[in-house]
Amino acid sequence: MSGDLGTGAAEPAGPVGWRRAMERALYGPDGFYVRPQGPGPAGHFRTSVHASPLYAGAVAELLRRVDGALGGPPELAFVDMAAGRGELITGVLAALPADTAARVRPYAVDLAPRPAGLDPRIDWRPRPPTGVEGLLFANEWLDNVPLDVAEDGRYVLVAEDGSEEPGGPVAAADRDWLDRWWPGWRDGGRAEIGRPRDEAWSAAAGCVARGLAVAVDYAHARAERPPYGTLTGFRGGREVRPVPDGSCDVTAHVALDACAGPDAVLLTQRAALAELGVWGARPPLSLAAADPAAYVRALAGAGEAAELTARGGLGDFGWLVEARGIDRVL
Repeated sequence: MSGDLGTGAAEPAGPVGWRRAMERALYGPDGFYVRPQGPGPAGHFRTSVHASPLYAGAVAELLRRVDGALGGPPELAFVDMAAGRGELITGVLAALPADTAARVRPYAVDLAPRPAGLDPRIDWRPRPPTGVEGLLFANEWLDNVPLDVAEDGRYVLVAEDGSEEPGGPVAAADRDWLDRWWPGWRDGGRAEIGRPRDEAWSAAAGCVARGLAVAVDYAHARAERPPYGTLTGFRGGREVRPVPDGSCDVTAHVALDACAGPDAVLLTQRAALAELGVWGARPPLSLAAADPAAYVRALAGAGEAAELTARGGLGDFGWLVEARGIDRVL
């Protein structure tokens, strides 16, 4: 889930905008996502990658489809944005047929140091490669791209202890974004300014010369923006108050519809995984009599698939799919 950015600018004393605070807390020196010690993101929250190997298998199937649409190029890129500790890219490589895996050039993009013991084939880097042919996949990356928060027409400033105070008026570029993408923001309440995420996604997707770019995240649509925002924190598997001191994840839902390009497709995870062969149907009872061990395995797989596709849970995540120079494969 690790994200991007970090300005490198000198930090002002006192409260700052939420975007600056998130950059410092998540990606600054010893930030939540870049410190080498500790369990990594998996120790603090559960993503689809950690829920079941079925997820990596579905991404591997998507990569196979991209490979077919590209005509089987000699080198097929798989770019794992916000690679964490390399769980997804490792699972995808393991799930691919041997002949496809032999042509894959795997890139893991993350600001954290390379984990020990990672497959030596994986190119670990802080920025995505450009001009690739293949699949760029960003699982729960955009929710950690830092953004500013507005309330009553002004930026919200936050101190390191999480206390807030009003800042200056929202600048023109952010006002324009809010007017287009967050209806009612001028009527009070709270809004999260997703413009940096639009820009981050455009830059990442633009690294794909031919192939597919996919972003997966918990999201909301223009007609259903939450009136008080979604900014929150996670630590040790529990949701906590968002305190930008580096002790917890700080995250907010993504306006995926704002990130989407003109030819993008927006799907729920439930619909996307169903197209890729993952659904939570129970195996037939007849299998229990014919092959009890196979029935138990199938039942366990169905339970994992049900979690990945559950309404009110992971199944409601949004998939933003952008094809570049190929026909639609999802």
